[in-house]
Amino acid sequence: MDFIKAVWKNKNIIWKLGKSDFKNRFASTSLGSIWGFLQPFIFMMMYVFVFQFIFQTPGEGGAPYIVWFLPGMAIWQCLNDSIMSASGAIRNYSYLVKKVVFPVDIIPIVSLIGSSFVSIFLLIIAIIVCIIFKFMPNVWIILYIIFATYAFIIAFTRLTSAITTLVPDFSNLLGILMQLFFWATPVIWSLTRLENHQTMLKLMQYMPFTYLVTGFRQAFMGENIITANNGMYTIIFWIITILMFLWGNHIFNKNKKDFADVL
Repeated sequence: MDFIKAVWKNKNIIWKLGKSDFKNRFASTSLGSIWGFLQPFIFMMMYVFVFQFIFQTPGEGGAPYIVWFLPGMAIWQCLNDSIMSASGAIRNYSYLVKKVVFPVDIIPIVSLIGSSFVSIFLLIIAIIVCIIFKFMPNVWIILYIIFATYAFIIAFTRLTSAITTLVPDFSNLLGILMQLFFWATPVIWSLTRLENHQTMLKLMQYMPFTYLVTGFRQAFMGENIITANNGMYTIIFWIITILMFLWGNHIFNKNKKDFADVL
């Protein structure tokens, strides 16, 4: 596929631009890229403080709330930040599209790399905290969920980056949609709250966001979402991801010739 070939062919350029992308986001501040790590870390810790120490919310499976919450929140932060940055990447790098012969297909991946530095940092923090509380991770499940997360992000933003380039207002709508997805995904609440609403529960369980958040969380709880429900959650997740990529790839390729004209 042309997209995969373009990414592989330009992997060195992607890596260099990705590092520059991350540094440039905080270039005008005195602490520089430290803010990139500090802001989401404090945001996560505030949730922990409010729900564990003020509301005294219990975790699931006998785990403290911090152990239950941090893995799910770390994955969500990865999803949200990567989707929002990659979706607007072509407009942010409009000078590459308009003035240089540049493989436009790789631009969203550049922003994805830029976002990944903070994402990996938050995932490592979640892993360390869980280990401190003696909840040892299943390394293979963690690696699988990280791979599945980035596969889904690439599939999702293949579509949204094209739409955002053609319709600038879509970035605002996407921001609202991601807020709705946050509250609809069991990041700060548990799926057990829907036990009396089986239809809603099933719908939530088959959502890709739920699959990824729950899967990473379960890696510390001795559960395995990959084989749960006879692997049905995994099958549906990959069907949605593949179909989304094919759809997004079609839209992207069909319209990329017009990107320079609308920017």
